[in-house]
Amino acid sequence: MMSCRSFIRCVALAVTAFAAIPASAEQTQAPLPAAETARSVVVTPVASGLEHPWALQFLPDGRYLVTERAGRLRIVGADGAISPPVAGVPAVFASGQGGLLDVAIAPDFAKSGRIYLSYAEPRGAGSNGTTVARGRLALDGPGGRLEDVKVIFRQVPATSGGLHFGSRIVVARDGNLFVTLGERYQRDRAQDLDKHYGKVVRITPDGAVPPDNPFVGRSGVLPEIWSYGHRNPQSAALHPATGVLWTVEHGARGGDEINIPRAGLNYGWPVITYGIDYSGARIGVGTTKAGMEPPVYYWDPSIAPSGMAFYDSDRFPVWKGSLFVGALARQHLSRLVINGERVVAEEKLLVDLGERIRDVRAGPDGAVYVLTDHPQGQLLRLTLR
Repeated sequence: MMSCRSFIRCVALAVTAFAAIPASAEQTQAPLPAAETARSVVVTPVASGLEHPWALQFLPDGRYLVTERAGRLRIVGADGAISPPVAGVPAVFASGQGGLLDVAIAPDFAKSGRIYLSYAEPRGAGSNGTTVARGRLALDGPGGRLEDVKVIFRQVPATSGGLHFGSRIVVARDGNLFVTLGERYQRDRAQDLDKHYGKVVRITPDGAVPPDNPFVGRSGVLPEIWSYGHRNPQSAALHPATGVLWTVEHGARGGDEINIPRAGLNYGWPVITYGIDYSGARIGVGTTKAGMEPPVYYWDPSIAPSGMAFYDSDRFPVWKGSLFVGALARQHLSRLVINGERVVAEEKLLVDLGERIRDVRAGPDGAVYVLTDHPQGQLLRLTLR
């Protein structure tokens, strides 16, 4: 493992050029006040040598849970030591964007040991799909093990290919789970309510359908669907003040979006978008259409967003209330200043790091943690000096 002391560096905060366009006439973007950018970010490696890490969670004892896309769940110590793979993790389809994806911890983890995993599951005959399983994490032994594993959700129908699985798991304040699902690169299916492609679903911790879901009792509609018309949402988090779900999803060529998915609403893909096809062709009818929700914010050109976290700690007041979003293609960490449900400014961090940022989490210690998507990926801790 690389020595943290020799690697600590300060990266000057850089204000963006604000290339993203406002999502509505009411939304404007203004540069951050000079005082907001006067401090430097200290980047401290916690661990290195993780193979394409995808998701991070904090254990109550100060250790970390990290998924590797190849199909391994690791426990990382406070000293950066990486455990052997946790035993009992389900088999994954590790190809393209598929593999072991998100990990979430139940609110009563200290008592129950319950965690949730999302992953690309091999389904046979060359097909696969996003799946969510729960299990009890036993921490005895060098790598721990996952016991009593049970699949609680399967995206249907299964399909072939290795693109657009989503997926993030968010435990809501009522204990139910939100799961974001990509449209598997079958864009029109994001509008089909009898399929899980391009949806946010809401399920109970056991995988049942909450009775107050918006489509319960509607014929021909999958009742676990919460919202639809999404492309490939790889980011999701609860707003700390309101408890409302926010998501970030990949656009095509441009048009990455921040959305606030509300019950039963249609977020437009592929009918409305700020992006275009990779060929340069137009997608859909434009940027607005009656009955479809515009994004809260979008990026054009695309940053390829993955991982997001609201910052609600008092440790660094300049960050309080910010939304952090990782960028894969543009290789930076975006800090968004939020006013209600509007993005009013954006700041690019870690631009000199030259790493794809896969996941972002606000730690219990008031630091921000990121995972870099690399064959020798790192877990990094960010503080202010």
